[in-house]
Amino acid sequence: MTAPILEATNLVRVYPGRRRLIGKAAPVRAVAGVTLRVMPGEVLGIVGESGSGKSTLGRMLLGIDPADGGEVRFDGNPMPRLGTSEWRALRARMQLVYQDPLAALDRRLTIARQIGEPLEIHNIVPREHQQARIDELMDAVGLRKDQGDRYPHELSGGQRQRVVIARALASRPKLLVCDEPVSALDVSIQAQVVNMLRDLQERNRIAMVFISHDLKVVRNIADRVAVMYLGRIVEEASSDVVFKAPQHPYTKALVSSVPVPGKTLEGRMILQGEPPNPANPPSGCVFHPRCPFAFDLCRTTVPTLRHTGPDRTAACHLVPGDAEPVAA
Repeated sequence: MTAPILEATNLVRVYPGRRRLIGKAAPVRAVAGVTLRVMPGEVLGIVGESGSGKSTLGRMLLGIDPADGGEVRFDGNPMPRLGTSEWRALRARMQLVYQDPLAALDRRLTIARQIGEPLEIHNIVPREHQQARIDELMDAVGLRKDQGDRYPHELSGGQRQRVVIARALASRPKLLVCDEPVSALDVSIQAQVVNMLRDLQERNRIAMVFISHDLKVVRNIADRVAVMYLGRIVEEASSDVVFKAPQHPYTKALVSSVPVPGKTLEGRMILQGEPPNPANPPSGCVFHPRCPFAFDLCRTTVPTLRHTGPDRTAACHLVPGDAEPVAA
């Protein structure tokens, strides 16, 4: 059986809260015990509302944000500590695609220079062959060779995002973490970039963690989907299963919110209210204040993430599953 390229177990990330005039600052649990795995060549989509901890989790999977609890293993080995020589060497095999390409690029350097930086840093390609590799990468993401002499501000948003993707692919990584890579783009450009990412991923057999709040985009690119709410994974299954037969009430509400051409929202499950304050989460199931099906047990006991069918898990008292939790 193939081993996972990336494995996270009981990840926890806590940030100090804002200082108060009276009393102690309440800590914020951005990630609260997340367990997941990504197989080689697989695309795992992570979805949820803003503030659910998706971006923090993505940075933890790369070792950029250290975990306050739990463990990340890449290719079977524990993630090296941030800033060590082992961690820097590992960066060639795992890359991050940022949400804001303009913020991710140096406005003082040309596009070609920035795409070629990983080749120099990791000594991947001899200097005399670097330009050929840069031209190859630009062609792969749909950029013209003459655009290599331009600066980031001289390109459109979609073109800048293609530059960021080309730079991430320069070191031939085994894992890409894409953090809302198309949320700032027009819908037509989103489709182009998503299709390009999928083609490149399949061609190079790259594992990918695709973080987004846009379920339509995730449905088109992900093999499996993990749904996050207030720092926890509440459901995980194949993309087809999640969108056709969601089990957790929160997932049902998210899927119901996806517009379907020619159909009204009448009869759909509409999510009410706002997510609770992560510095002061509700007792029991953190979703119960917004759940139309909540009962007494939901208000007092935290549901564990359990197997609820072949290759699917959910954390809900209303969904029957195995007695053993996914992670102790």
